[in-house]
Amino acid sequence: MNEQPWPASRTAWSMVILLTIAYIFSFVDRGILGLLIEPIKADLQLKDEDLGYLIGPAFALFYATMGLPLGWLADRRRRTWIVAAGIALWSAATAASGLARGFWHLFFARMGVGVGEATLSPCAMSMIGDSFPPERRGKPIAVYSAALSLGAGIASLIGALVLTWAKSSSSIDLPLIGATKPWQFAFLVVGLPGLLLAIAFLFIPEPLRRKTEAGQAQAVTGFADSLGHVKRHSGAFVGLFALICVMTIIAYSHGFNASAFARRYDWQPRDYAWVNGWMTLTIGPMTVATAGIMCDRWRKEGLHDAPFRVLWIGFVVMLISSVLALMMPTAFWAFVMLGLGTVGIGTMSVTGMVCLLDITPAAIRGQVVALYYMVISITGLGLGPTSVGWLSTRVFGEANLHLAVSAVPLLYGLIPFFLIPAIRRKYLAELERTQQERKP
Repeated sequence: MNEQPWPASRTAWSMVILLTIAYIFSFVDRGILGLLIEPIKADLQLKDEDLGYLIGPAFALFYATMGLPLGWLADRRRRTWIVAAGIALWSAATAASGLARGFWHLFFARMGVGVGEATLSPCAMSMIGDSFPPERRGKPIAVYSAALSLGAGIASLIGALVLTWAKSSSSIDLPLIGATKPWQFAFLVVGLPGLLLAIAFLFIPEPLRRKTEAGQAQAVTGFADSLGHVKRHSGAFVGLFALICVMTIIAYSHGFNASAFARRYDWQPRDYAWVNGWMTLTIGPMTVATAGIMCDRWRKEGLHDAPFRVLWIGFVVMLISSVLALMMPTAFWAFVMLGLGTVGIGTMSVTGMVCLLDITPAAIRGQVVALYYMVISITGLGLGPTSVGWLSTRVFGEANLHLAVSAVPLLYGLIPFFLIPAIRRKYLAELERTQQERKP
């Protein structure tokens, strides 16, 4: 049996709350760019193609690739300090985006945001794994994952406020900086407060690293061991990763929704941002909380593969609603479909991580989580926005942007949809093997 005591509930949950706040900050800083496309294009004289690179590859380049070495570091060094350094970096880089005077300035600032944010989730999942026993991880992971929708919703509302303000203000004078445009001021406003949060992480206690569930001392392993484990059991890992990759592709392709609503339904971006923000804030947290509770409850009822069952339900809901959303005849019904899509995406964001932790040995958890985020981030950010832009310009025409957005889920999700039964069989076999190894 595992002889190490688990942290007090109050201590563990305090850590989860701080990590969740940090995750919210990361999504605000990451997502604000998508709602400021029009003023940025006008002021910096950029093209849609340029903005596509800034939304996707500029951020993903280091956000994804830095995950593995940072996961390695999370398995060896004080994770709370790693998170503090990451928050400080991405906050400063977000603020620096507000000082951009051209494409490359903004490109490198977005790269800095990516590097900083890459520190968070590998450390967070490792810390949660060391603070809660397996049968109680669903809820804290759900709370942490709720930041995805909270951050996206808050970013959308902030964008709406900035776009509204831009109608009545051409610039604002700041000490040491001088005149700034509304979109530049927005980056400063959302970036600088994160520096205070970074300081808070310097003072929270580091969770005790766990022994393995079988009671043996946790071994510190390298990248080769972690990647070798994933390769030896690739049937389960590849299938799971594939489903989550479709989710991130669809989620990041929604960065074009404000423009698609403008062209399809003649909505102003600020109006879309306002409705989308409140919808996301309402539906998202309830969804991830419900998904976490369902995982724990179904598992207590004897369904040891409960997280995967919830996962594929979320996948089906997300896929169908994302295809139909911008094909609806009115903006109201489009938002109904987008709301269902938010349910599917939120459900998958929770259950995907629970599924991963269930089949990953404790000794390599940080590195495998980092690999997971690297793969799904490269795929989502690399293919989601770029595919929409390419299809819009080269296939459907830019006046039919909504068709490009609707085509992306079909393009990437149809084959995995039909492979769900095979993916489930591979996952179940790996889950049973892992559970046998963890028995004392």
